[in-house]
This record gives sequence, structure tokens and C-alpha cells, in this order.
Amino acid sequence: MSDVATKRILAAIAVAIVVAAQVVLLSHAATGLGSPPPTPVPPNGSLSPFPTRLATPADASVAPQITAASALLADLDSGQVLDAKSANEPRPIASLTKIMTSLLTFERADLDDIVTIDPSVVFHRNDYGADSILGLRAGERVSVRDLLYATILGSANDAAEALAIHIAGSQDAFVRMMNARAHALGMRHTVFRSVSGLDDRGRSTVSDLLVLVRAADSTPGFDAITATREDSIPAPAGPDRRIQNRNALLWLYPGAFGTKTGTTHLAGTCLVASARRDGRRLVSIVLGAPHEAFSDSAALLNYGFAGFAERTVVAAGDDQGTVAIRGGTVPVVAGATLTALIPVAPGEQVSSRVSIDPTAAFPPSRGQRVGSVSLSVGGLPLGRVPLRVSAVPPPPPSGGAWWVRSSLAIGRALASAVHAVAAT
Repeated sequence: MSDVATKRILAAIAVAIVVAAQVVLLSHAATGLGSPPPTPVPPNGSLSPFPTRLATPADASVAPQITAASALLADLDSGQVLDAKSANEPRPIASLTKIMTSLLTFERADLDDIVTIDPSVVFHRNDYGADSILGLRAGERVSVRDLLYATILGSANDAAEALAIHIAGSQDAFVRMMNARAHALGMRHTVFRSVSGLDDRGRSTVSDLLVLVRAADSTPGFDAITATREDSIPAPAGPDRRIQNRNALLWLYPGAFGTKTGTTHLAGTCLVASARRDGRRLVSIVLGAPHEAFSDSAALLNYGFAGFAERTVVAAGDDQGTVAIRGGTVPVVAGATLTALIPVAPGEQVSSRVSIDPTAAFPPSRGQRVGSVSLSVGGLPLGRVPLRVSAVPPPPPSGGAWWVRSSLAIGRALASAVHAVAAT
């Protein structure tokens, strides 16, 4: 074989090796997280550029210092709160408002419904909020499904308004539906003023938002949308409109699957972020972050995964001592098993508080519920279990037959009267 032929063969082998290496690298990148691509620019720009890295504490087992005005970390399935800061302080929530808009859409519309776009939802270049829109045109026909993707992924204000009009006939009517649904969910510190959150007049708390997020999470199809990184929506003419999820944690945080971002000047940066790891699903809620909320959310999620372990706090049948009810005291046991997430760091002790049913009276029956015990750690509730009577003791001493007790009482009364007369 000539030297030229040998060189050609070696060159071909080298090219093949390079190509194979590139294929392996691309395959690895596709399965890994990597960095989010540049934030897509809607028709008139974007207020939510993606970060490329997350700054989190090295020791994830210790509660992080949060820069946001208020924050909360919770188990998404049980609702147990693991960490909180200013949990009940009402604040503007910007586009987190669209979580309620989306929940009502799931509940009241068919995803295959076709919406004819009302002229009132069309944004023009200089309109406030035009930096976050899908670019809908009057008379355009779009499916509810596509409008939902635009509302959740791209935080499109025009899409949220189009859904509201389609469902309720007007945005004002839809806002009333939002507030009624919040009331039904028990969101006591929440009031909505718009379907998008653009106006910043609406208020909520991280505690109330936890209730809302859990309701949305339990709605079939919601998580599938929030976990989507990119989507394309047909345009009336020309190429499809590309929308990209503004939750950068989908690229930067392992196991992230939602939920929603929000940013206005008054609200600051807000974020609801959900992630799963080793069968545990957590959610962090951050309001009023001074710059970007992604690092705060990631630090909270890290703490939830590394700083807690599931433990049985009390088991059904465990002896809980005795409690006093009307007419006497009775021995009680735990009426249920309570399993919760407990901090792994030393020093955190579980505390309990007993509440007695005011109607419980002696003699109770065996197994009767006479109260409950509430358990907490670090001031955060773990849960509550009923207290049930384990055995019925004999009644307390009565002091003799009724006629004996009555005679003694009369005698004491007469003696008191004689003493009073003598004293005068």
C-alpha cells in the first residue's frame, strides 16, 4: 500500500473518531441539563433574561439565607411547610397571577375549544405589558391549549386575557371568578385585580400561593405544561411563534418540572418552582426577590432535599399519658400515625400541644376521641393526630349515697347561717 493511500485511510479514521465523539457529546448534552438558551424575545423585547448559573450555599443541610422579601419551602404532596419567611405578608405577585387564570381554564374550558381573539386583548408596541405577549391579532382563531401554553410558558398577557374573555365573557367577570375560587380554596390573604398580574394591585402571600399551587398540581395536565421547555404555536401568517418556558430552573436544576415566573417593577422577581428527587416532590415560592429568584429557589430546594428525612413522629396506639376531661381523667393513645419530614440537623426538637374536646365528659367509652395533639418542629406544624381513650377507669369517688351527701350539704349550710347570726 502506498504512503498516500495509508495517509488517506488514517485521515478517514481520524474524521470518523471526531464525528463519533461529537455524537457522544451531543447525546450527553441532550440528556443533561446544560444551560438555558438565550431568552426568546417577544415582539417587543423581554424583561426576564435567563441566568446561566445558580449561586447556592455549599452546605445544603442548613436553612439558607433568603434575599427575597418572603419565601416558603414545602412538600408538594403533603403540604408540610419546611421553611418560611414572612409567610403571611401580602405582596404583589406579578404573573404568578396566571396560575389561577390557568387553573380556572383547566376547570371551565375544553383544551380543544377554539377561541376567536377579541380586539380588546391585542397589545400594541408601546402598551404596558407588550414585552410579554404572544402577538395575537384580532379575529385570529387559537385553541385553548395553545393559549394555555403561551400563558404558562411565555407568560403571555394577551393569551391570558383571551382565555378570560372566552370563559367568562369579560375580564372583569373572570376576575370575580378568580376571587371566588381563591375564597373556596381558603386563600384568606389573596385578592386578584387582573387576569395577568400586570397591574400589581392584586395581592397574595406565599402561604396562600402554596394552596393554589397544590390545587393546580392536582389538576391533570397542568404539570405537563409547566415542565415543557419550548413550544410552537401557529401564527395567522408566516412561521410558527416559538415560546420558551421562562423558568430557568428547568435547565439549571436537576428534577425541576415547573411552575411559573413573574416580574414587575413593584413585585420584583417572583417564582414558584417545583422539583422531584428520590420520590420526594418539593415546591419553593419566592416573592419580591431584589434581582432574580432562581438562586433563592434553588437554595431552598437543595435544603429541602438534603436537610430533611422522613420519620414517623407518632404511631397509632402510642401511649400519650392521661388527659383531663369533664368529670375525671382518662388514659389516651394516638389515634393515627403521623409521618413527616424532620430536619436532619441536631437541635431541632418535636414539640406537642394537646387540645381537649369540650364536649368530652366522664364516663367516656373505650376508643372515643376526646381531643387531639398537634406536633411541630422549629415552630412549623408537622400535623395533628386524634387522642382516643385507651381504657375507662372507675368513676371518681362520689362521697357516699345521694341522701348522705344532701344531709351533709344542708348541715353545712345551717352551721354557716347560725355562725352568721351569732356574729351580728
